[in-house]
Amino acid sequence: MPATLLLIDDDEEVLEMNGKYLSTQGFNVYTAPNPLTGLKLAKTKKPDLIVLDVMMPGMDGYELCENIRTFSNVPIIFLTGKTSEDDRIRGLVTGGDDYILKPYSLKELKARIDALLRRMSVLSAPKADNNVLRSGDLKIDLTLHKAFFIDTDLQLTNREFDVLIYFFNHPNRVITFEELGKSIFGAYEEPDRRTVMVNVSRLRKKMNVDPCIYNMVETVWSQGYRFIMRR
Repeated sequence: MPATLLLIDDDEEVLEMNGKYLSTQGFNVYTAPNPLTGLKLAKTKKPDLIVLDVMMPGMDGYELCENIRTFSNVPIIFLTGKTSEDDRIRGLVTGGDDYILKPYSLKELKARIDALLRRMSVLSAPKADNNVLRSGDLKIDLTLHKAFFIDTDLQLTNREFDVLIYFFNHPNRVITFEELGKSIFGAYEEPDRRTVMVNVSRLRKKMNVDPCIYNMVETVWSQGYRFIMRR
């Protein structure tokens, strides 16, 4: 079944161009020319992925993303002309999964969409008897795409979930900032260290429901992190 996309952008020319192209690539596409319409469609159409412009009147993309995160964990790609590190981090902190700078090519947009949908499909696919991972009282359900402390949902974002899965698959050793950055963003440059640290910090904050799971993630000074597996 084709994936369903929701495109939200107040520039109707860009919206039409992106919508037509992605439709020709086999996606089901809904478009919204303003944040309120986008919010309504996100609730009613339940898209597989949202492409969201940052600069919009009334409610910017960051605010809209925060609203969507109150009811959905759908992957979100930001489109923006803002190039500063702080802007990129703000997008990730509010719950975004990827960040494409303008100008961009339609082929790049599709490639980013394909990559994110592919990663989400792999993470959420049932894996026979191995669809639940455990470390002490921490449980990761790969089918539900959720992490739990006993029965409490930690309510992780997609990025936070990706980080936790990488930690879980590489326990009891140093994971460098570069290694972790490449695993969740596909590439890494030294300025990306702060973005990696923000994602790990947010993950640890949500794991701070009990010391026994909060302390699973150790900071290794100037190098990265270590995930301590519990029995």
